[in-house]
Amino acid sequence: MAEQIKNLTSKDGLSLQVREHIPPQYKGIVCIVHGFGEHGGRYTHVADFFNKNGYAVVAMDNRGHGKSGGKRGHAPRFECYLEDIDAFLTDTQQRLDKVPMFLYGHSMGGNLVLNYVISRQPTVLKGVVATGPWIRLAFEPKPIMITLGKIMRSIFPTFTQDSGLNADHISRDKSVVAAYKNDPLVHSKITAAAGMAMTDSAAFLNTYKKGMPIPTLILHGSGDLITSQPASETFSQRVSNTTYKKWEGLYHEIHNDPEKSEVLNYTLAWMNNQ
Repeated sequence: MAEQIKNLTSKDGLSLQVREHIPPQYKGIVCIVHGFGEHGGRYTHVADFFNKNGYAVVAMDNRGHGKSGGKRGHAPRFECYLEDIDAFLTDTQQRLDKVPMFLYGHSMGGNLVLNYVISRQPTVLKGVVATGPWIRLAFEPKPIMITLGKIMRSIFPTFTQDSGLNADHISRDKSVVAAYKNDPLVHSKITAAAGMAMTDSAAFLNTYKKGMPIPTLILHGSGDLITSQPASETFSQRVSNTTYKKWEGLYHEIHNDPEKSEVLNYTLAWMNNQ
């Protein structure tokens, strides 16, 4: 489907861009929240797949990302991300047909959708999908980055560092990596406020023990060198109302690895069962 562009206004006045892929008829809606440093435009092939299988797809560029407003890689507080998802879902529900809605988040977006569902307990969603969620990183950030983040969070929250993310680790498909590196909308900036907020929110998920309020699917590649696959697995073992699938050997972006069609078909089958 041809992509349509819409803009929302966040609670604190930022413009948030939403990319829409709406087929003439659809039985459900997939609302995508992308990962750190990227944008919703990198999910066009995911949208095409779901469109062909009866789902409308909407993808919001997070604040400080893509074509949305705000300083690159910044959020004043973690709650801003959840408020943006609130606005995103409310707008989608009001404008599109009243059909089952699913929230789909990858990496940082996986962290956001899990935290959103736990804290907001939304009644409008039929299920939530988190791929490679940031529950724990697969590597240890440099101690100086953490120290600076903690110091600057209160005195200079917009202090910016490089994330240190290695783009070669996102996918085993070299063309995906090359496109990522050459994408002018991709960045590697993270501010002290946003970095520490995400670190704290991940730590919360890493110790969370209650059940998920709605059915939750967690998918993770065992070859992920960016976010921790074992952390996703143990989360699913201790948190009820979750379905977990480990993808042997796949890298961080399982929807962009050579086996992506298997991943998307598995996700589709789970959504159809809801």
